[in-house]
Amino acid sequence: MNSVPIPAYAAWDHLLTMLQTAQWRDFERERTDVCEAVARGESSATPFVMAVCGTDPRLIRQAGETFTRDMCPTVQPLPFDRPARRERIRLGYFSADFHAHATTLLMTELIEQHDRTQFEVFLFSFGARHHDDVTARLSKAVDHFLDVAERSDASICALARELGIDIAIDLKGYTQNCRVGIFAGRAAPVQVNYLGYPGSIGVTFIDYIIGDAIVTPVDHAAFYTEKIVTLQHCYQPNSPAMRPIASMIGDRATARRVAGLPAEGFVFCCFNNTYKITPAVFEIWMRLLGAISGSVLWLYEPDSQVAPRLRQMAVEQGIDAERLVFAPRQPLSDHLARHALADLFLDTFPCNAHTTGSDALWAGLPVLTCLGTTFSSRVAASLLSAVGLPELITTSLQEYEVAALGLAKNPDSLKRHREQLLKARDHAPLFNVDCYRRRLENAYRSMWNRYQRGDAPAPIVVST
Repeated sequence: MNSVPIPAYAAWDHLLTMLQTAQWRDFERERTDVCEAVARGESSATPFVMAVCGTDPRLIRQAGETFTRDMCPTVQPLPFDRPARRERIRLGYFSADFHAHATTLLMTELIEQHDRTQFEVFLFSFGARHHDDVTARLSKAVDHFLDVAERSDASICALARELGIDIAIDLKGYTQNCRVGIFAGRAAPVQVNYLGYPGSIGVTFIDYIIGDAIVTPVDHAAFYTEKIVTLQHCYQPNSPAMRPIASMIGDRATARRVAGLPAEGFVFCCFNNTYKITPAVFEIWMRLLGAISGSVLWLYEPDSQVAPRLRQMAVEQGIDAERLVFAPRQPLSDHLARHALADLFLDTFPCNAHTTGSDALWAGLPVLTCLGTTFSSRVAASLLSAVGLPELITTSLQEYEVAALGLAKNPDSLKRHREQLLKARDHAPLFNVDCYRRRLENAYRSMWNRYQRGDAPAPIVVST
């Protein structure tokens, strides 16, 4: 989106800054104040803040409605003349992240495998220019790769209409560098919210959201302005070929010591971004460390400022600072390999592991999650169901804590889960790109056929 956030949003987005920097003083009070402001329809929290911090999906929808009203106040969707049927449906994927980015890595093989007899694929790239291997791979895979970074929202919208895009797919939603204004003017007759943003856009000009029976159950329809497309198994695509795993050097004990971990002892792990860690979840993690002698918590280290703060908070809760170990950024293959050094991935709440969750499962590391009511708090449950481990889904933080403690005391159970995950690489629906691609393409065909018939968007269920 081209507009600069207005001061009201900047002030309330302090909530996200608190999480990103692990400075949690008065977090719960501030979160309550933000939610109340959103409920009143005030220009307060950006939708992304509500999607990752909130627990009420109605407020996520409300935040989207208010934000787009403020950012696109004069844009009116233009009508379309119903086009004649063409040999191929024209798909337009729009993103700032067609490079080595988490969302793009998930869907690279999907884009490569699209049925070119049925679909003509356009990528509209409005982010900073990248020249990495992923960008090069995508450029070769699609029919048209368009760099539109220098164009305005209105200009990109007009270009998409000139090119005859039939289905415009927004991969950003309200995440960083989003451009919702492109879709406000109707870049295509059918417009879809997909993959990048875990919640409703909250606007009438986005027709569908891609989900599944867990992240977007039918009884949650009121929380979405979009019509829900329910894919069988999981809404998230996965690209096994984009997840090479490096070989571990030396034995496990040696590799652990190199990573700063104890050679023996239980390793709890969470490689989610810091902003997903809330005070309530951190307190549970500290109680688990206190209950399991010799255990450590292995966290992702985004910068040099966060680790000292989290260690200090551990000390304040009676835990030795050295029992928090931090993992620096590494190349993807090395990062995936180091999952083997951990024993259990502890998910965050209310914003779950998304790509980090499927990374862990692909690497063979069991993930324990807590199922909530929002899209972002149901993603890991969807991943676990699609990989055949629904027993690792809990429904309250109390149950989550009890389950984590039980798993840490039951190495045989964790071993069985690991063995199942290693088999899942070849057999689980979560990692079957071709079956996923066919389901998504069936969804696109259903959307387009409804439009061609003159029917309004409606919920779609795709099982094959």
